[in-house]
Amino acid sequence: MITKVVLAKKAIKNLNLVPKFILNKLETWIDTVEEIGIEETRKVAGFHDEPLKGKRKGQRSIRLNRSYRAIYIVNSGAVIFIEIIE
Repeated sequence: MITKVVLAKKAIKNLNLVPKFILNKLETWIDTVEEIGIEETRKVAGFHDEPLKGKRKGQRSIRLNRSYRAIYIVNSGAVIFIEIIE
């Protein structure tokens, strides 16, 4: 069960630019992953976890609201956030 979440440098930089409520939703998602694991967290409808297509194949995203997404990959037993996009 994967319960470790890591933020890449680019994701940390992106977080400095997002509104506080977006940061709070991401923190909630991270806490949920650490508590129940990534597989169970993906089943929570409110996060809209989905695999990506095209150039981002192999990556997944969660929707933080209508405008913001957090892009991540699962690698070496950890969830690695690549970036937060608007």
